[in-house]
Amino acid sequence: MDELDKLAEAVLKSPKYRNVCEDVVRNIGSRELATRRNLKEAVKATKNKLHQVGGAYSDGRMAYARWLYELREAADSGDRAAFRRACREAMKHHSSTRERLGILEQFYAVTLAGLPAIRTVLDIACGLNPLAIPWMPLDRGVQYYAYDMYVDMVGFLKDFMRIASVQGQAETRDVAHFPPERRADLAFVLKSLPCIERLDKSASIRLLEAINAEHILISFPVRSLGGRDKKMAENYEGRFWELVAGKRWSTRRFDFGTELAFLISK
Repeated sequence: MDELDKLAEAVLKSPKYRNVCEDVVRNIGSRELATRRNLKEAVKATKNKLHQVGGAYSDGRMAYARWLYELREAADSGDRAAFRRACREAMKHHSSTRERLGILEQFYAVTLAGLPAIRTVLDIACGLNPLAIPWMPLDRGVQYYAYDMYVDMVGFLKDFMRIASVQGQAETRDVAHFPPERRADLAFVLKSLPCIERLDKSASIRLLEAINAEHILISFPVRSLGGRDKKMAENYEGRFWELVAGKRWSTRRFDFGTELAFLISK
């Protein structure tokens, strides 16, 4: 067993990281092994990086079984309002979607207004965003493809999509190194570029170039997880314009106060 195998085994044994996509662990681990003094340091650094890009954003143990029970009960009742309440309750437990709950009614309606029929969606580094499908102006027969690095979260999303009668699939994937190749009308990259750049500064532009979609909705947080401003909106907006400089893409900007979004049309 080589050093990278040992590192991956050590990280994936940890209860906190056992559900992380192995490709993600290996890609981070290979970088850390190249710069750390020994395997122990590389394992610790890999775990720290995984916390920064994913672990810090969820509320610890995710109650997937309870959420699925509540979603099924609401779906079976035929009460659309109850189903939306069940979706909102689950979305409270991931910082990205929790921060969006206050603007949920307008976020997708405003950013996607005027687009042609959306029949295929890629949701990249999705977190719990697919639970917002009931608020999205999508075609009735939409094909929805969600990608995230957590095996257990992807399993939950597969069940959710079945309950919600959404066609498509959820897949565990290291999107920074293996972007989805599927063609789509729309791709979501919501609040995930800063996390991807913690792994690899050049990964953002490679991902945006690789996404085979007519339109890409990108967003950035405007406050830290602790609620501090830190001029994040200004910094992320500057970074966005760096990423699209020289590209023959049209862009629209949306400022919701709690989230900064850009719609790229390729």
